[in-house]
Amino acid sequence: MHDTTQSYQDFLASKRHVDPPTGFEVDPVSLSPHLFDFQRHVTAWAIQRGRAAVFADCGLGKTLIQLQWAQSVHKHTQGNVLIFAPLAVAKQTAREGDKFGFQVNVCRKQGDVKSGINVTNYEMMQHFDPSQFVALVADESSILKGVDAKTRLRITEFAQTIPFRLACTATPAPNDTQEVINHSEFLGIMNSKEVLALFFTQDFTATSHKWRLKGHARKAFWTWLASWARAFRKPSDLGFDDDGFNLPALHVHHEQTETNPYHYGSLFPVEAEGIKAQREARRASLDDRVKLCADLVNNSDEQWIVWCELNSESDAITKAIPGAVNVQGSDSMEFKEKWLLAFAAGELRVLVSKGKIAGWGMNFQSCHNVAFLGLGNSWEMYYQTIRRCWRFGQEHEVHVHVITADTDGPIIRNIKRKEAEASTMFTEIVNNTADDQRVEAKREEAPYEERIAEGKGWELWLGDSVETIDHIETESVGLIVYSPPFVGMYTFTNSPRDIGNTRDIQELIGHYRYLIAPDKMFRIIKPGRSCCVHLCQGIAFKGVDGYSGLKDFRGEVIRAHEDAGWIYYGEVCIEKNPQLRALRSKDRGLLFKTLASDSSHARMGLADYVLQFRKPGDNHEPIKAGMADHLTATDGGNSAGWITNQEWIEWASPVWWMYSKEHPDGIRESDTLSTEHARDTEDEKHLCALQLSVIERCVKLWSNPGDIVYDPFTGIGSTGVQALRLGRKFVGGELKESYFKVAAKYLKAEEQAQPQMNLFSGAL
Repeated sequence: MHDTTQSYQDFLASKRHVDPPTGFEVDPVSLSPHLFDFQRHVTAWAIQRGRAAVFADCGLGKTLIQLQWAQSVHKHTQGNVLIFAPLAVAKQTAREGDKFGFQVNVCRKQGDVKSGINVTNYEMMQHFDPSQFVALVADESSILKGVDAKTRLRITEFAQTIPFRLACTATPAPNDTQEVINHSEFLGIMNSKEVLALFFTQDFTATSHKWRLKGHARKAFWTWLASWARAFRKPSDLGFDDDGFNLPALHVHHEQTETNPYHYGSLFPVEAEGIKAQREARRASLDDRVKLCADLVNNSDEQWIVWCELNSESDAITKAIPGAVNVQGSDSMEFKEKWLLAFAAGELRVLVSKGKIAGWGMNFQSCHNVAFLGLGNSWEMYYQTIRRCWRFGQEHEVHVHVITADTDGPIIRNIKRKEAEASTMFTEIVNNTADDQRVEAKREEAPYEERIAEGKGWELWLGDSVETIDHIETESVGLIVYSPPFVGMYTFTNSPRDIGNTRDIQELIGHYRYLIAPDKMFRIIKPGRSCCVHLCQGIAFKGVDGYSGLKDFRGEVIRAHEDAGWIYYGEVCIEKNPQLRALRSKDRGLLFKTLASDSSHARMGLADYVLQFRKPGDNHEPIKAGMADHLTATDGGNSAGWITNQEWIEWASPVWWMYSKEHPDGIRESDTLSTEHARDTEDEKHLCALQLSVIERCVKLWSNPGDIVYDPFTGIGSTGVQALRLGRKFVGGELKESYFKVAAKYLKAEEQAQPQMNLFSGAL
């Protein structure tokens, strides 16, 4: 139930995810003498910042930085600090602590915690109470992108009440939307919807829908990122000397086996395209790749690490190399830690494992021979596994042997492409963050202002409709038509006033209730008249929500209106094309391959709805929409929006059909206003423009010529344009300035296109 005692301004304040300074100043000279000057600089900044990210390449001392950060916070607050680390890295961190004079307690549950610095594995998180810690470190924080959504959400939730937070990783990908969101949410800078609204836009194609940085938001994005992150690949990136931090040479040897083409029913080897074909090619070439790799390792007496992706690969190569130890996912945690630490100490000659098990955080610089028994498509995993050995402090040149089949060309090209992109991205983040020394991360909220644009028969308010609606006279509106922000789909601004800028469906509906309340939208509409709400059900995404399914947005909207005094009077379902949606969204429930592989995940496409709510009371101005009552009209009967009997037969159906041969007057999905000729160069396209024919039907059915039609989410002006075309007046509200400008242009153009009628002789 809506909290009616909370003022609207208090509610907006509760939505602001402000990032207050939590740090404190320290004298860099007072920090550990083991720190190099650049490490001391970054550590002092992170302590002063309170919640920060350190993106430092492998071997630049992230462990020492985070231990000093943790020690300083503990001394300042007398509270306990917890470090989350990947498997086996916890004990390695404790060893590093001993080396540099920091006491680090390795623990597996809350009862093991001691005063000061504590470290555990990510897998142990559920055994700890976040309220017992003043600081939290996420070591190798980029690993959060690789865990499942539920685990990532739990880690972020665990951190929410902890005032001091530090995230450390060597492989940030600032143009990877999820990477930015993971760190921003973990540190409490901004939530995912705010990040997307402020800096990103979504590009839809026939095969993908990827987020990308808005062109005009690039500078603001880097400024924002620089306020809470430091990135460097070497000390000189921060203005310090590189002495002692020069990497040894890296030699990458590509070893290739020849594939028997008869495995594929072909005369010649064919490159494997697609995941399934690539897996089949790996299995077909397994014996040859194992032999080549085993010959390399067995003809050497030095340490080697062999990286695999498939269990069949790790099992086969372990058998082919005497004394090799295979550390795999099914092993106990104790077994994994024992042999990973033994290899790090030089006590094991050959280690066989997977990147997801041993590729994060471990220091294997005692080894300078690396073999990949095949390649996967993850550049980040490839890079991280190489950097276990090729790191600052490595005393030998490092040799990496990449063993692939002649069918693996697409994978190799993919890795090389990602490697080039990653280098460019890291250069960009270094260049854009190293010079910005500000400590306080500011939540750059979209500026708020109110103003009006108006013409004959229309007026449009820029601002928050919950507040600008107060300018509209009581019971002056004949019809309300709008499409609210759909939960979980788009956020149009990062302002807390944006109803779409919410963490979940409950917060969205809580905000929405202020708009439809008795003293707001309910007040301005005439008794007996209708409010038409266009929406679709919400979708739960596994990567965001932790599960795949639906959210009952429609039901929540109905309940909210009924609580505000509206009568839930009717609804119509609008048909949608499931194949088009499958192409655009890659919705697993709609794909043919789901039907063939496991149809328990199949579900029907989502329809749109128009919900009709009426204000109680008698309608004192009957709406005579039927054309039969207007046959004597001098204009021929239909330019003012009368409805023919044939139209009513179709419109009275509980389903409004899409355009087809059977339904030539059906809804065309592309029947929307275009912004191409009207938008400013920096505007991003409106993603949810409502079909004009849907608006037309609502306006004809539930309003009279001359009535005022209201839309609190005007967008680019679709409802207003249709209202003017059909002889009505229009009042709208829009929060986003770029949409406000486009809508005003459309309304002015439509006003000028209309014949001058007595209808518009007076002001609104």
